[in-house]
Amino acid sequence: MDLPIQAPVEADSPPPFLLERPVVQASPIILASPHSGRHYPPAFLAESRLDPVALRRSEDGFVEELFAGAPALGAPLLAATFPRVYCDANREAWELDPTMFDGPLPDFVNSASPRVGAGLGTIARVVASGEAVYRRRLSFEEAADRIRALWEPYHAALSGLISETIRRFGCCLLIDCHSMPSLPGEAGRSADMILGDAHGTAAAPRATRRLEESLTALGYRLRRNDPYAGGYVTRHYGRPREGVHVIQLEIARSLYMDERRIQRLPGLAHLRSDMDRVLARLLAEDWSFLRP
Repeated sequence: MDLPIQAPVEADSPPPFLLERPVVQASPIILASPHSGRHYPPAFLAESRLDPVALRRSEDGFVEELFAGAPALGAPLLAATFPRVYCDANREAWELDPTMFDGPLPDFVNSASPRVGAGLGTIARVVASGEAVYRRRLSFEEAADRIRALWEPYHAALSGLISETIRRFGCCLLIDCHSMPSLPGEAGRSADMILGDAHGTAAAPRATRRLEESLTALGYRLRRNDPYAGGYVTRHYGRPREGVHVIQLEIARSLYMDERRIQRLPGLAHLRSDMDRVLARLLAEDWSFLRP
């Protein structure tokens, strides 16, 4: 049975991320899940206008479970434990909406990005459905505490993992794992998965093609970059000329979970098995062409 939410007491809060390493890393591939965290601080739940399930609809629910087999196959898996609606690891550190705060923000804050305009900055103003999260305005110190305690350690871990992989293999391919809701107005899914490589600028086209072929071989319908071309992680870390390649992988939630109740469906086990098969194939391939 799925609990509606995981909300440990503040003193027992988990670390900001979990990093599972293989005994021996088999290839330059690493995986990350920045949006599947579901440890909600009780104080945050108490001050939110929304119930726990409404908050959880912003999660990439259970994505880290879909790739839980990666370490045994030879690839590290990094997963945030904090929820996206509380602090978003796939944004710049300081993308903040000034209308959310009770005073002026420092000059270094980016308050003009399209994500901030949509209410989905580093500290979200709204959930994915557009409903406001908070009953009150926040102080800048509250936002800064979250960013320093959660965002910064997650990205320090991700940067360290990329650097280690480059030292060992001369290159790195990060698959940034996400899930996508059913798109309104679509009669069924137009795609099971979407690969985002920032329109070919964040990863070598050959790398994107290999991932695409591995997934389509199992019968999944794919699109590229539409409507998800990649977020902050893809665009910030994807530097093919330096040997760092990033592909954002979006998986349709309807394949494996009840989107309304935020509960696992039997399809999750099958999808996880397929992801193991894809990873096993990718990890066995020669990725030396990714080196600068």
